[in-house]
Amino acid sequence: MDSLPETTLLEPRWIIPVDPPGQVLEQHSVVLKGSVIDSILPSREALATHPRAPRVDLPTHALIPGLVNLHTHAAMTLLRGLADDLPLMAWLKDHIWPAEAQHVAPEFVYDGSLLACAEMLRGGVTCFNDMYFFPEETARAAHEAGMRGCVGIICVDFPTSYAADADDYLQKGLTARDQWTGEPLLSFCMAPHAPYTVGDATFRKILTYAEELDVPVTVHLHETRDEIEESLKRFGVRPIERLHRLGLLSPSLIAVHAVHLTEAEIVLLSETGCHVAHCPSSNLKLGSGIAPVARMLERGVTLGLGTDGSASNNQLDLMGEMRLAALLAKGASGRPEVLPAAQVLCAATLASARALGLDHLIGSITPGKRADLTAVNLGGLDMSPCYDPISHLVYAAGRKDVSHVWVDGRPRLRDRQLLDMDTVELHRKAHFWQQRIARTSGESQ
Repeated sequence: MDSLPETTLLEPRWIIPVDPPGQVLEQHSVVLKGSVIDSILPSREALATHPRAPRVDLPTHALIPGLVNLHTHAAMTLLRGLADDLPLMAWLKDHIWPAEAQHVAPEFVYDGSLLACAEMLRGGVTCFNDMYFFPEETARAAHEAGMRGCVGIICVDFPTSYAADADDYLQKGLTARDQWTGEPLLSFCMAPHAPYTVGDATFRKILTYAEELDVPVTVHLHETRDEIEESLKRFGVRPIERLHRLGLLSPSLIAVHAVHLTEAEIVLLSETGCHVAHCPSSNLKLGSGIAPVARMLERGVTLGLGTDGSASNNQLDLMGEMRLAALLAKGASGRPEVLPAAQVLCAATLASARALGLDHLIGSITPGKRADLTAVNLGGLDMSPCYDPISHLVYAAGRKDVSHVWVDGRPRLRDRQLLDMDTVELHRKAHFWQQRIARTSGESQ
């Protein structure tokens, strides 16, 4: 791998640090020293101080922290569009789980995750939090793509092609974590799938590991009404109360979806410091509902953004999730001031990084943090004029406008072109799996 220049100047029209909230800097440059953000200086001062440093001219661009996808299943890009327009449990039990039983193996997870990394990088995402089988393959794909990843140690209480039982899932996941210890772009979290697939004894083991290793726990929670009704029948309590009694509600917990919440449950999430991974497109597409974002924010719940997997979205477009999240929060509450542009940008960057315990490294353009950065071109005719670049990022721009991406100071996307990734080979892999899965699932080719 080529070494990074000692110093690089990034010269955008606007710098949006995210912290402090709402700040926009013009005629400033970001000075990179290798993989670290060294300083933010007025452009004349930066050029005078570093006259020989390489410069990246971004004359119509906003420079933002790299987006952080707080919840996805990267390998499921290979199941994109396989079984659309179905309720969650029918979608899972009748289509997704059978397809996974036939096809999920190390090669499937590696190929699908690599395809996902390419899609996310092209959309300005520099870090993702994943939950899927064969996590060592997801880690390998992220490493080869040069992307930052928090890889989930998945666990369910039934056998799959990956593991025989809960202990097998946990031991294999922990072994994968040990294999990647020391890789600066990779971290791990505990990832029990959901309360309806994981029993109390397994949750207790997961909590013990999470506390010993000081890692987050990410779990699907209150995604559908059926999930809640099943919990009441089996356990006599709603899933959040069950996890609370088991001791899992804490600042280490990432509650994925959190669509169906009572006021008392929102207060409980806030008081225990839990984070919520809001996945608006997936929730709508599966008919799960609309999360009570306005009420969560009023109670101080930390909100991050995720795409979920491509099989239920069907794209890994965090720029699109920002716009949809903001609009849904306003429409559902009847209050246009809810989740303004600066706050939803924070949800997709710093708040999601905080949920992963990575906010000391990424999530804002702050001297001393790692240089995970995204440049969005706001100079197109369809975005003229531009009065407020933060507003434009959320309401006018899209992932097609992402022009440059850096991860740990290293360019990964330049002028919309992926660097160090073979897109022809990625197309070949996608076609191979499409043909193979279509033959066994009865889907049209």
